[in-house]
Amino acid sequence: MGKSFTHVPEGFHLRIPLPPVAVDIVDGEALLRIPFAAYTGAKGLVRDAAVPPVTRTLRVRTYGKDIIRISFDPAGREEETTDMLTPETIPELLPLSAETSGTCIELYDSQGVKRARFNTAPIATRPWSDLLPAGEKLLEAEWFPDGGTSVPLASYDRFAHGVIDSVSLGYLEKEGGIQHTLFSFKADAGECFAGTGERFAKMDLSGRTLTLENDDGLGVNSQRTYKNIPFYLSSRPYGLFVHSSCRMHFSLAGQSTRAAQGLVEDASLDLFLCGGGDVPTVLHNYCRLTGFAPSLPRWSYGIWMSRMTYHSAQEVENIGRRLRDSDFPCDVLHVDTGWFPRDWICEWRFSPDRFPEPAKWMAGMREQGYRITLWQTPDISEKSDVAGTARENGYLPRVNAGGDAGSDFSRQGIVGPIDFSNPEAASWYQDGLLRPLLDMGAAAIKTDFGENIPMDAQYHGLPPAKLRNRYALLYQKAAFEVTEDVYGKGGSLIWARAGWAGCQRYPVHWSGDAECSWQGMAGALRGGLHLGLSGFTCWSHDVPGFHGSPDFMNSWPSDTLYVRWTQFGVFTSHMRYHGCSPREPYEYPAIADLVRDWWKLRYALIPYIEQQVEKSAALGLPMLRPMILADETDPTCWHLDDQYLFGEDFLVAPVMNDEGVRDLYLPAGKWINFWTGELLSGGRWLKKVESPLLHLPVFVRRGAVIPIYPDHVNCTDEMDPGRVTEVEIREGFEGLPVCPGLWTA
Repeated sequence: MGKSFTHVPEGFHLRIPLPPVAVDIVDGEALLRIPFAAYTGAKGLVRDAAVPPVTRTLRVRTYGKDIIRISFDPAGREEETTDMLTPETIPELLPLSAETSGTCIELYDSQGVKRARFNTAPIATRPWSDLLPAGEKLLEAEWFPDGGTSVPLASYDRFAHGVIDSVSLGYLEKEGGIQHTLFSFKADAGECFAGTGERFAKMDLSGRTLTLENDDGLGVNSQRTYKNIPFYLSSRPYGLFVHSSCRMHFSLAGQSTRAAQGLVEDASLDLFLCGGGDVPTVLHNYCRLTGFAPSLPRWSYGIWMSRMTYHSAQEVENIGRRLRDSDFPCDVLHVDTGWFPRDWICEWRFSPDRFPEPAKWMAGMREQGYRITLWQTPDISEKSDVAGTARENGYLPRVNAGGDAGSDFSRQGIVGPIDFSNPEAASWYQDGLLRPLLDMGAAAIKTDFGENIPMDAQYHGLPPAKLRNRYALLYQKAAFEVTEDVYGKGGSLIWARAGWAGCQRYPVHWSGDAECSWQGMAGALRGGLHLGLSGFTCWSHDVPGFHGSPDFMNSWPSDTLYVRWTQFGVFTSHMRYHGCSPREPYEYPAIADLVRDWWKLRYALIPYIEQQVEKSAALGLPMLRPMILADETDPTCWHLDDQYLFGEDFLVAPVMNDEGVRDLYLPAGKWINFWTGELLSGGRWLKKVESPLLHLPVFVRRGAVIPIYPDHVNCTDEMDPGRVTEVEIREGFEGLPVCPGLWTA
């Protein structure tokens, strides 16, 4: 990337667009012929008069009334189609027409709505000095993705003497070879940005420069992240989806406060501007491009219990029995790395000694109301029994001499990840490895890892630069589709960590390996909020954090952290306990009774969660909703990252300190305190709100009707849909009858 997006290394030229010289309409698409002038960075960024402009074609299409597609390939290659896009939900093309005058070119769709304007008039000046050369007329374009919202290119983000901070459109070349492409949209003072995937950062990303390349996050408190999504959301409002899986960089009013710009390490550029007039519609339109979350089984909304790891069928049976004997409702017991003959060495087969009759065992657990889910990784160990088959059949990448074979967290001698760009390898994975486990009774597969691949290697279908980020999509698609083939639509899910555009079609994703600390809890929440503004409806996290600190395996979470993270988990689409040390509530006897009450509240709320996930998925909205979605016109809401809406009706403010005191913001409207029934007006801060360990601040919209399950159950199998009760939340609300213990303080 160099010193900045506009840095030009010696021997290169940066091509910057001049005004279009012509426009053609072909099959309803606008093809603008645009000269690109050559600039060099030898003495500042200045025009190289010795190199003539070269004319390229900018292709403009409109999909429905709210989406514009802007693309160009300086090398003139055929446009790439990828599985990031979902043709079945993308709106139909609206044919364009062009109107040209002496000062502008305007594009109109078939409904007569203006969708773009290119100003070709000379620069307006009042000459009085010739101290400096006259400014050069560049491409000036204004886009109207929904016919109303204006999104101009940042055409003149410069000072003088070769100081240019962003380029409207451009590409870096050397001797005709294209190195990368650039784009830049005007950023207004006060404009806010969010999204870009699982960003462990403040809600407003304005001022940040980000690299979008998947990596093992190694926690949730750094710039590394498991899930990068090439989509950002602006408060203007509009959304920008960059249709590429190459490494890219966003600078959102960062390197220049006048521009939201990007650099894509690819030789072509394919941008989708999503409008709609408000943030929910922008998100919906983004999901129309990349897909919506499917329906999920009810049992997935119950409690998941796990640790790293259970080592035998007998141990899992004992855990399940003790949970039932202690009256803890639970639906899923997850077996992490320890079900293979050798811990961590993934072979997709059970240890014959410790899990001697896996089908019979899983059927027996199922009779007790427990689903069994299994961990695996796509990275194959040299010690694995399947390594030979994978190598012999070309299911692994060909790693170049001296190259790194990939992620080896467990230090088991990884020979490479399954090459999911090879359809035969994907089929082998589905039918040879996963299907037998699913047919045997495994309810779901945890598709761990997938963020890193060997970059110094050869793959079947894609170069590594394009596969690295897309790997998560191909990996999760393979796992989800075979699970769906076994369990049917609405009965299937995976448990995934990595992500890229389109992965929301294959839920559920969790936050990764958060530290057992308040910082880990805060980082996980921030990541979930940004991911929700990147197209993901469902999301989860490890309660109460994954790894200990300072001792990774042996520092246990405190009782207070355990309870506070449990409370947060209750108000999340999916709730799983997992970590390096035991997570079963009876291992924390001082708080076990309180945790039990919260688990029962979780089960009482499952009808609401089911209802709201279905609604949210259809709209492309998250279940864990940033406060932006409460009131996008309120500037305060663009800066809140420690509270959220849970579906349409709940406002949740997790407590993330030992003192039990925090400030929170009530957005506009009328809100009912979930614990006291007190009516409060929004649009204001509540300062130093004290919450005993029994509670956290939770409010419900006045008049909301919340479906609940009124009976205590051991698992969701015991839920009778006919018993679901609706509770109207108004003044005087005295609490849900199913959990009286939470209303006794």
